[in-house]
Amino acid sequence: MTGIAVGANGVEAAAQAATPILSCRNVTARYGRIEVCHGVDLAVAAGEIVAVLGPNGAGKSSFLGAVAGLVQGDGDVAVGAQAVSHMPSHLRARHGLAFVPEIRGNLCPALSVQENLALGLRMIEDDRDAALQRVLTLFPILKERLAAPAGMLSGGEQQMLAIAMAVARRPRVLILDEPTQGLAPTVYDILRATFATFRDEGMAIVVAEQNVPFAASVADRFIMLADGQVVLRGGHDDLQNYDTILAAFLGGDDDTSDAAGVSAVSRLNEVRS
Repeated sequence: MTGIAVGANGVEAAAQAATPILSCRNVTARYGRIEVCHGVDLAVAAGEIVAVLGPNGAGKSSFLGAVAGLVQGDGDVAVGAQAVSHMPSHLRARHGLAFVPEIRGNLCPALSVQENLALGLRMIEDDRDAALQRVLTLFPILKERLAAPAGMLSGGEQQMLAIAMAVARRPRVLILDEPTQGLAPTVYDILRATFATFRDEGMAIVVAEQNVPFAASVADRFIMLADGQVVLRGGHDDLQNYDTILAAFLGGDDDTSDAAGVSAVSRLNEVRS
């Protein structure tokens, strides 16, 4: 889908005016010579959750991977005042950026829960035991599963472990790619409560989702990607009109999708006014 573009609204402008914890300017992502994301801007403040929405193939995972340093790209990425664009992924992690890939991609299924958590704690230089107890408090079920192989956990338990590994060292920025994918709805409340805790701690969170209702329940605002570029930005109130968002940008790739998108953007602007 092309031809639909909506500029930053007041919510986005206010977020950019505040000092961001994560700042992304003109970020591109590419695989070899093929560029799949084009000039994405995003600023996320402390204690803020921003959803990155869009259909399959929109460029969500590629954008997040470029920010995390796992996908080749260009543009400027900073954590606080520290520019990290020139850094490999492990150094970006040392500067406070944590990434949870799609389908619990940071887990080692053959290792135990405790061994996986030890991998997440390896960068901590001070009290690793205190950090371990913190994540076990966040996800008590993991304490009961410490000796179990990670691959034997349920999907929800694996996602809790993946997040625990990422946040064990108290990052400033947490990036999650499709955290609800493949999970039972009963796990959603646990994730909502966990994100609320991180927000209260001042963490900046970016979550890519196709589950728009879930995103609407946790995010302060959103950006929508299509064909690798931002086509819509909105605040929390806009997210509550997620049926309109779904109709506009997740409804298919046929010739009518542009017209549907224009109509949906008009309806969202009517709601805002």
